[in-house]
Amino acid sequence: MKHLHFRGLSKFLLWWSGQTLSSLGSSMTKYALMIWAYRQQGTALGVTMLALCSYLPSILLSFIAGAVADKWDKKKLLLATDCVMALGSLTVFALYSTDHLRVWHLYLVNLLLSFLGAFESPAVLVSTSLLAPKEQYVRVSGLQNLYSSLVTICTPIFATALMAFAGLVAVFYVNFATFAMSTVILLFFVRIPNIAAASEGKEPFLRSCLAGIRWLLAHAALWKIILFMSFINLLAYITGYGILPAMILARTGDNQTALGMVSGAMGVGTLVGGLLVTLAPPAKRRSRVIFLSLALSFLFCDTLWGLRCGVWVWVVGAFLGHVPLPFLNANLTTVMRTKVPIEMQGRVFAARDTVQYITIPIGLALGGLLADRVFEPFMAAASLPARWLAPLVGTGPGAGMAVIFLLTGLAGVLSSLLCLRGAAFRELDP
Repeated sequence: MKHLHFRGLSKFLLWWSGQTLSSLGSSMTKYALMIWAYRQQGTALGVTMLALCSYLPSILLSFIAGAVADKWDKKKLLLATDCVMALGSLTVFALYSTDHLRVWHLYLVNLLLSFLGAFESPAVLVSTSLLAPKEQYVRVSGLQNLYSSLVTICTPIFATALMAFAGLVAVFYVNFATFAMSTVILLFFVRIPNIAAASEGKEPFLRSCLAGIRWLLAHAALWKIILFMSFINLLAYITGYGILPAMILARTGDNQTALGMVSGAMGVGTLVGGLLVTLAPPAKRRSRVIFLSLALSFLFCDTLWGLRCGVWVWVVGAFLGHVPLPFLNANLTTVMRTKVPIEMQGRVFAARDTVQYITIPIGLALGGLLADRVFEPFMAAASLPARWLAPLVGTGPGAGMAVIFLLTGLAGVLSSLLCLRGAAFRELDP
C-alpha cells in the first residue's frame, strides 16, 4: 500500500529530482564562495552583504515576476532563468581561474541571481501545482521540505570536502554537472502544462502585476495569515536566522564545534519533519497544524536557546524546534494551492512572497543593532533588571542576545496560540 502514497507523482518526482540536484550544486558553490569571500576580507560585513544582495531583488521584483510567470510558458521560463544563472556561475569561474575574481564581483552576481530567482520562484510554485494532483499537495510540500533539508545538510559537508581535496574549482565542476543533468531532465523528459488566464488578454501589464495583491486583499483569512507570517519572519530573522551564530560563539568562547552541532541539529530536525509530513495523511484542520507548529518551534528554539543552559540543550532544542517546520510549510503552501485559482497562482504567490519576506532584511539588521547597541550593554551594566534576568539567561558575553531570544520566543509562542483560537482562520481548512 505504500506506493499509493505517491500515486500520480511520477512526473513531479522526476522533475524535482533534477531541481534538487541543481540546487545542491548551486548551494555548494554559494557556500564555497562565501568562505572564499570571508577569507579575502576577514569581516562578517562582507558575508552579510552577500546575503542582502541575495534577498533584495527577489523581494522587490516579486510582483512583476508573478505576472510574468502566469503569462509565460513555465518550462521555457525555467529553462531561460537556469541558463542565465549558469552563465553567471561560468563568469565567476572564469574570473577565479584567471585570478581576477574580487568580492564585489560576487555582489553583482548575487544581485543577478536574486533577480532571476524572483522569476524562477513563482514558476516553480505554479509548475508544482500543475504536475501534482491536488490530493497530493501536502505530500508534495513535505517532499520539497525533505529535499531542501537534505541539500542544507549535504552542502557544507560536500563543499568543504571538495575544497579540501580538490579546491574551489572542483565545486564549480560539480555545479556545472548538476545543472546539465537538471536541464536535460526538464528539456527532454518533463512536460509542464501551460494554463493561461482567460481574462489576461487586454489587461494592462501593471494592473496584472498588482492582481495578486488585489486577490489577497479580497480574501481576508489568507491576507491575515500572510501578514502574521511576515511578523513571524521578523522574529525569526532577528534571532534564529540572524544573531544565533554570534550568541553561540559568544557564550561558548568561540567554540565553532558547538555552532556546527546546533546547525546540524536544525538540518536533521527539518529532515525528520519532512519525512514525517511526507508519510502522514493530510491534516483535516490545516490552520491548527500551522499555528501549533509555529508555537512548538518558538518554544523549543528561541525560548529554550534564551535560557541559561548548555550546548546539548541547545542541540536538542534545535532538533525539536525544526521538526514542526515542514508541517507548517506543507500545510501553509497547500492552503495557498487549494484556495488560489491555478491561473492566478504566479501573481498571488509573488504577492505573498513580497509581503511575507519584506521583513527578513529588517529582521537581520534589527537583530544586530539590538544585540550590539541595546541588550548586550544592558546586561553588562548589571542594573537591577539585569540582575533579575541573570538567573534565567546567565551573565557575560551573549547574555544580552539570550534576552532577545527569550523575548522573541515568548512573542512567537503567545501570538501563535492566540491565532490558534481565532475563528477567522478556520475557513482555511478543507
